[in-house]
Amino acid sequence: MRADETCPCGAGDRFGACCLPLLVGERQAETAEELMRSRYSAYVVGDTDYLWRTWHPRTRPDDVADHTVTWTRLEIVDRVDGARGDVAGEVEFRAHHKAGVLHERSRFAVRGGRWFYVDGDFID
Repeated sequence: MRADETCPCGAGDRFGACCLPLLVGERQAETAEELMRSRYSAYVVGDTDYLWRTWHPRTRPDDVADHTVTWTRLEIVDRVDGARGDVAGEVEFRAHHKAGVLHERSRFAVRGGRWFYVDGDFID
């Protein structure tokens, strides 16, 4: 994906000004939702290293598999906490793909001043 293309996270900005700086380590996510959006973008572009680095060490797998799903759209449904200054937050989202929709409520936590994905519950 090129930096001048629309960011896959759906925030409406260019990839190079939105999620790409997080993926390449130029800056850190400031909120749980921003981390969630950047992780979605990482899935879209296949950046498994970023996914592993942003997964909480207590819950992350040894390896993040490369998924072959073709993601098409992200929809944020709800947020609970997760703002600047919070230590935890939840983001409910629907990640649309060619074969359907992944609906999840994800939990995030701050560790060492950085947001991490902890885990999530799938919603039918």
